[in-house]
Amino acid sequence: MSFLKGTKVYSIFTGNCPVCQNESMYTVHNPYKISSTLTMNERCSHCNTKYKIEPSFFFGAMYVSYPVGIFFGGTTFFLSYFLLHLSLAICYVLIVTVMVIALPIILRVSRNIWINLFMKYNKTKSLTTREKVAG
Repeated sequence: MSFLKGTKVYSIFTGNCPVCQNESMYTVHNPYKISSTLTMNERCSHCNTKYKIEPSFFFGAMYVSYPVGIFFGGTTFFLSYFLLHLSLAICYVLIVTVMVIALPIILRVSRNIWINLFMKYNKTKSLTTREKVAG
């Protein structure tokens, strides 16, 4: 996925800093460690970007989580009903199961999308000190 570095897509799917894209915004990489799914670093240790721009900044990610959840549920419905030809009752159970299992991923992706709406990649901040000196 390194070929996407420098794009918002890279930051959204990896959960890396939206400005330098050199380190994860989250303290724990595994989203399924439920106690720390949404625990984030205060700042990026590489470029010093503050993640929480203002108090309650990530409440806006709730608005993003709805269409992300619809995408997961809709994809599950399409695959189970139209491709596998399962009954509606089984499709419903599958959709609920997928939504529960994917919840930590949906929460993180929603936060990643939200912060990337307000910050953009900065190539100069992305460079390490050695690259700046050599360049």
